[in-house]
Amino acid sequence: MRKKQNMEHTPLLVLSLLSREDMYGYQMITELEKKLDSTFSMKEGTLYPILRQLENEGAVQSYQQEAPTGRMRKYYHLTVKGGLLLRQEAERWRSYQRSIDAVVEHAVLT
Repeated sequence: MRKKQNMEHTPLLVLSLLSREDMYGYQMITELEKKLDSTFSMKEGTLYPILRQLENEGAVQSYQQEAPTGRMRKYYHLTVKGGLLLRQEAERWRSYQRSIDAVVEHAVLT
């Protein structure tokens, strides 16, 4: 059985999560782990640079909000520009996936 894998399309995953609701970092990490059945694990050291890059590009905005514990959390919100980027990245992913499928579907599996 294969171990957890790294994916090169992590901004697509982050944008996809934020298209559903605003989230804070650890929430994104745990949500990805659940949705991807633990086949992919995103570390904080991967997530936060992506969030900073997306924020610098205007694709997401961050804001502070108090958690039920009283602690302040930094939440991220998908902007209109982020929605456009999500659509572009999703199409790039679909194109990549179609290309891989075209090769794999003709593989001789023994």
